[in-house]
Formats: sequence, C-alpha cells, structure tokens
Amino acid sequence: MERPNPICKVKDLIADPRLTIPPYQRPYKWTQKNLADLLEDLRRYRDKPYYRLGTIVFHHHSENKDKKEQLDIVDGQQRTLTLILLIKAILTVKDIESVTRQDLKADLEKLSGEIERFLSRQKFNSDITHQNLHQNYLAAQRAVSRHEFTENDIDFLLNHCEVVTFVLRYISEAFQFFDSQNARGRDLNPHDLLKAYHLREFSEADAYLKGKSVRHWESLDGNELAELFANYLFRIRCWVQGRDALNFDKKKIDLFKGVNLEEVAQYPYVEPVRITHHFVDEYNQSYHRHVDQQYRTFPFHLDQMIVNGRRFFEMTTHYQLMIKEIVKSEYQDGNTKIMDYQLSEQAQKILKTLSEYGARSRIGDRYIRTIFDCAVIFYIDKFGTHYLSEAIEKIFIWAYRCRLERYVVQLSTMNNYVLNFNIFVKMKHSVKPSEILNWSLDSVTNINGTKLEMIEELFKEMKYYEPQQ
Repeated sequence: MERPNPICKVKDLIADPRLTIPPYQRPYKWTQKNLADLLEDLRRYRDKPYYRLGTIVFHHHSENKDKKEQLDIVDGQQRTLTLILLIKAILTVKDIESVTRQDLKADLEKLSGEIERFLSRQKFNSDITHQNLHQNYLAAQRAVSRHEFTENDIDFLLNHCEVVTFVLRYISEAFQFFDSQNARGRDLNPHDLLKAYHLREFSEADAYLKGKSVRHWESLDGNELAELFANYLFRIRCWVQGRDALNFDKKKIDLFKGVNLEEVAQYPYVEPVRITHHFVDEYNQSYHRHVDQQYRTFPFHLDQMIVNGRRFFEMTTHYQLMIKEIVKSEYQDGNTKIMDYQLSEQAQKILKTLSEYGARSRIGDRYIRTIFDCAVIFYIDKFGTHYLSEAIEKIFIWAYRCRLERYVVQLSTMNNYVLNFNIFVKMKHSVKPSEILNWSLDSVTNINGTKLEMIEELFKEMKYYEPQQ
C-alpha cells in the first residue's frame, strides 16, 4: 500500500494531473441535495482549522500506450466530481482578478487549467452522469454567486478541507480495500458489494473489458438491481438448494461468489466450466465469425456454479433481460406470447386472472406471485419454452393453492411452503418437462383465503377444487 500524502487538501487533490475516473465506475448520481448538504457542511465548519470530507481510494498505475501515470478513483468519485464542479463554478462566477490574497489567486489560476485538462480528457458515457453534472453545476453557480459566499469560503474549501487518501498499486488490493471499508462502514446494498468483489476478480487478460462488462449493470436503477437479486436470483438459487430464502443481505452474498478460473486448482468439478468458458471465447474470437456473423453467449443456468469476474456481470445482464421479458409478458394485458412462444388459451387465462383479480396487491398475494414467477423463470431456464403452457398451468396450481388454503400469507409462510413442496428441487433433478407436468398435486378441499373468487373459479374449472361435503 502506498500512502505518500494520506491527508490531502482539496486544492492538491483537484490539481493532481493524474486524476482519472475509470470506465468501470458507476454513473455520477449525486443530486442537488447532495451538493446542498456539502455546502451546508462547509458553512457549518468554516471556522474550524480543518474539515475532513471523507476517504478516497486510488489505483495508481501507468497507462499502457504512453506510460502516463494515472490515479484511478476506485472509491470517492461522487465527492471528487462534486468538488470539481464547485471549484469550476467559483472560477466561472467569481472574478479571480478581484481576489485580494495573491496565494489564493494563484491557487485558482492553477486549478482552472487542471480542471479544464481533466474535463477534456475524461469521457462520461452515461446520460445519468451528464444530467447530474449539468444540474449540479448550475446549482453550484447559484450557490457561489450569493454575497454570503466570500473569499474566506474559497480559502476554507481549498486549504482547510481535506480528504484521506489511500493509493494502492494493484487493482485487486484497491477493490479489496474498498470492499472491506464499505462492509464495515457505509451500509451498501448487497449488489454493490458483489460488484466490488467481482471487479477485483477480473483476470489480467480480461482487465480491458471491465468498462464494457459493468456498463449494463450501471444503466440499471439501484432498486431494479436490488429487486433482481432479492426477489429472483437469490430466492431461486436458495430454493434449488433447499435453503431458506427470506431476506437477501450482505451476509448472504457468498451465494453469488464462485470460482476464479485463473486461480482455482485443476479440480475435476471445475473442468466443464473451464472448457465452456474458453470455448465460448475462442468461438467468438475466430475469424469465421466475421463471415457467418454468429455469436455464442455463455450458457448460463440459475443453479450453476458462479464464474467470478467478467462472467458474473454477463450473467447478471443475461438474467435481468430474460426475467424482465418473462415478467413483462406475464403482466401485459392481452399478451398471448412469452419469449415468442404462443400460449394456450388456458395459460393466457391464468396470466390474465393473476394480473386482474382484485386482491392481487395484498402483501401475501404478492408473495405468492413471486413464487409463481420464480418457478416459471426456473422452468424456462431449464427447459426453454417446451410445453410452457402446460408448465404454467401446473405451476399456477402449485403456487396458488398456498394462497387459497391460508387466511394470511407472510414471508415465512411463502418460504416454508416452497421448502415443503419444492418444485425447484424437482425441476433441478428432472431430465424432461414431462417429469414436472406429470407431478401429482392434490386438490384443494378447504378455502380459507378471502377475496379470491377468480382464483377459486380457475381451480374449479381445472378440477383442482373439491369442497368437503
């Protein structure tokens, strides 16, 4: 670990010509509220001898082409960009020539050149980043143009505000440090910690693919990523293993950590994955692909071993797009297809009913819809769309008998029901769709759930409701 100047003034941080935001960083998401909070802190502590703004983690390396040194920001991008915007706003709004202190004037003139050079070499590919940069820059201009923002405030920002820096030579160390710091400090989402973990698991050969690999990940809203992992990927992987799938948190992220193919030993169980990994890459990189325009994706499966690094991000993209297509098709009114498969009239009727019955928004009903969706997703992941209509019928009976038979459905109710009648384990061990389609399910004899008339009618129609005499 290299820490030449662990305590760094803001003016020295921003003036460093090596400062770089690497392409794998997430978009700039700080809003005007974050900027306002920063300005409020500056006002509150401007009488203090110094004020610590936080920690910034750098990866120090030389760019391969021209050997120029770079300080890639691994953690602290949001804060650093906001400081740059604030100083640029000062340079735009304030008349530097009117600054009375000559040392402060010299600092601003130096920063003016460094900021322009930084912005000219730095590329921002995210629309989210561009929008937030623009809005925060305008807000910063408004703030520093007020008469209350004086030369003393500029001096405090540049010379008395500090950051604690950690400069590391190896990217794996930088991400490991980021991971450990955030695991102990800020309450990051589990998927944020997974991102940090798998970024440092990239092989040296794949390092140039970091930006491309995480681009789709960063295009997603944080809530969408959280839902993808918590509602679908986590629960399916747990239930396939016969394990509880109640809540996805930081303690359970090991479920999405697997093998690093560059480091794991030549164990026999790894060989099928290793062969597939290299075959897919070799196939796609062959000159023949320029002729036939064919491309193969890695054959992901929801219950397979996770391949660390690049393949994890590819897997996330694969399932985010697949699940979105399936769930969107299920909920779309009047839709007759899922993934271009023409559904039978009975399957269409089931999906229409699930999207229309009056009590569908209750918490318990949403839990049951989750296990229905997860089972459909896992079936398609296993067998594609072969006999999908019949599978939807079977999965509907399996899932919604839990809703009909219980007055209240809680999270634990849903989880225990799946583990006691585990269709996921059955699908995992099935060789053909018929093993699922021929699974014997008992009829419902007592209905304790309320406001479920449309579901009840479907059970009657499908001969799965036999009321006790």
